[in-house]
Amino acid sequence: MKVLIATEKPFAKAAVDGIRTIVEGAGHKLALLEKYTSVDEFYAAVADADALIVRSDKVTKEVVAAAKNLKIVVRAGAGFDNLDLAACTERGIVAMNTPGQNSNAVAELALGLMVYMSRNNFTPGTGSELKGKTLGIQAYGNVGRLVAKVAKGFGMNIMAYDPFVPAEAIKKDGVAVAASLEDLYSKSNFVSLHIPATAETKKSIGYALLSKMPKGGCLVNTARKEVINEEELLKVLAEREDLKYVTDIAAENQAELNEKFGKRVFATPKKMGAETAEANINAGLAAANQICKFFATGDRTFQLNK
Repeated sequence: MKVLIATEKPFAKAAVDGIRTIVEGAGHKLALLEKYTSVDEFYAAVADADALIVRSDKVTKEVVAAAKNLKIVVRAGAGFDNLDLAACTERGIVAMNTPGQNSNAVAELALGLMVYMSRNNFTPGTGSELKGKTLGIQAYGNVGRLVAKVAKGFGMNIMAYDPFVPAEAIKKDGVAVAASLEDLYSKSNFVSLHIPATAETKKSIGYALLSKMPKGGCLVNTARKEVINEEELLKVLAEREDLKYVTDIAAENQAELNEKFGKRVFATPKKMGAETAEANINAGLAAANQICKFFATGDRTFQLNK
């Protein structure tokens, strides 16, 4: 089988070498398309591929149509909104992600952003400490659990809300369970977002929730920008001069936010959550292993389009 790595932003060499060892060791062929500048290059490269590994590259219905032999595509990372699942399903292509491989990197970044905002963006002036503050975690999955674990080391009080995780599973980690999203936001000095961008979550974080945060509250977004109602974010920041917003994914109106609210808002220059050597390697190797298991035994453990 031919396995194609198509990455506009390439994996680290160590990751590619590891993927090659896994793929070729299982008797398959590895092909590379790196730093491509035209989607036509993607179409041509995927035409005879049996399997595809991508990072943030968009696997659109056009890509799927061009991939005549494709049987499986794996997004090396947790988020999968760059995969057209409907198009994959229509063609009988198995779509997967690699949950958990980037989690520690994202969790560490979330806490780093909290420190940054608490210390006045590392500019002169009196800041505050994380110790004793309440951190609300929205979505208690792989990243959420690690954020809770790291935050405990800072001496923070942790609560979480996730309707898909049993309350007892959250409580056993020493984390309080919020009764509702409104409860989470109203009691948290920081809220850390870890929800995917779905039809239900897009633009779901807006004025109604943010206006409930305590004085000096800060929203931390290392998830997806689409989950934020940016117009309502602008409104609540204008009304509440004490609130802050820090994100790993610049808003469409980020320039306006920066101009109007200065140090109360911050966006990393590019998405940094998975930008560690460890996460890069972990996600790539996981993708290769999942593809090889799929071809060897039909394993579909991380299939998204069931």
